[in-house]
Amino acid sequence: MMLLTLGLSAGGIAAIVVAVVLLVLLAIIFSLLPIRIWFRALVSGVKIPMTKLIGMKWRGIKVIPLVDAYISAKKAGLDISIDELESHVLARGDVIKVVNALISAHSANMELAAETARAIDLAGRDVLNAVKVSVNPKVIETPAISAIAKDGIELRVKARVTVRANITRLIGGAGEDTIIARIGEGIVTTVGSSESHKDVLENPDAISKTVLNKGLDSGTAYEILSIDIADIDVGRNIGAQLQMDQAEADKRIAEAKAEERRAMAVALEQEMKAKTQEMRALVIEAESQVPKAMAEALKNGKLGVMDYYNMQNVMADTNMRNAIGGVEESAEGSKDKK
Repeated sequence: MMLLTLGLSAGGIAAIVVAVVLLVLLAIIFSLLPIRIWFRALVSGVKIPMTKLIGMKWRGIKVIPLVDAYISAKKAGLDISIDELESHVLARGDVIKVVNALISAHSANMELAAETARAIDLAGRDVLNAVKVSVNPKVIETPAISAIAKDGIELRVKARVTVRANITRLIGGAGEDTIIARIGEGIVTTVGSSESHKDVLENPDAISKTVLNKGLDSGTAYEILSIDIADIDVGRNIGAQLQMDQAEADKRIAEAKAEERRAMAVALEQEMKAKTQEMRALVIEAESQVPKAMAEALKNGKLGVMDYYNMQNVMADTNMRNAIGGVEESAEGSKDKK
């Protein structure tokens, strides 16, 4: 009896050990084999070989999002293989966005090849957003663009540009910044060629027509559908301001030239005063030599005594006349003051 109990106990322990081993083996198998995701694909009507799933897992690929994207693509009726999606994941692409973009394009009856979608995604573009913008056009609002008409009045123009993504030019095409810059250039050109700012205010659609005719969407990733002028504000009178600045500059130049002429006149006056003083000094020096010359002439007999007296009489008469003339001038001056 005791032996039977021991035998039963040994058999139970063996069974427990076998069960534990089986559980461990099953855990290892489930951890190594993606049975769960394989079963999900199978019940979704998508057959994926287990060996391919194991290979993807060993290559370090996140199997669950890849298989979910593949299931979504097959459910949407897309003709795409699991190998194409795997290669895109290995190229560091976003397989979820690519599949969603293909589904959106397929639903909108828009032609978009899987190769093109993968290339757009690998180029760094948001392929899903591009498809959305291609189906539903996008409105880009430009900032206030300053332009000056020929009459010198500044106008600040805001425009709304309706664009649609061009899938074929998405790779290598310019973005929204180029569109806004070209629109600004067209607005400046159109307003600048107007004779008066009033013409622009009366016909703002002339800006839209002129800009659209320039083909500003060439080389970009968008196709311009329409350009609408949202707002036009009248700014400063730039022409008048420029004329005022020019007049102020001319005034300063004239003042500088006048100051230069005045300085030259002052210098010339100082020079003439210096020459006059120099001549007066020469005259005084010459007059100081007259008595000596007369004494020498009297001594040598070249000048007689009567001649000397006659000269003195003439000088006295001249001094008297000068004195009389000075008195009369002073008297007349006093009368005028009275």
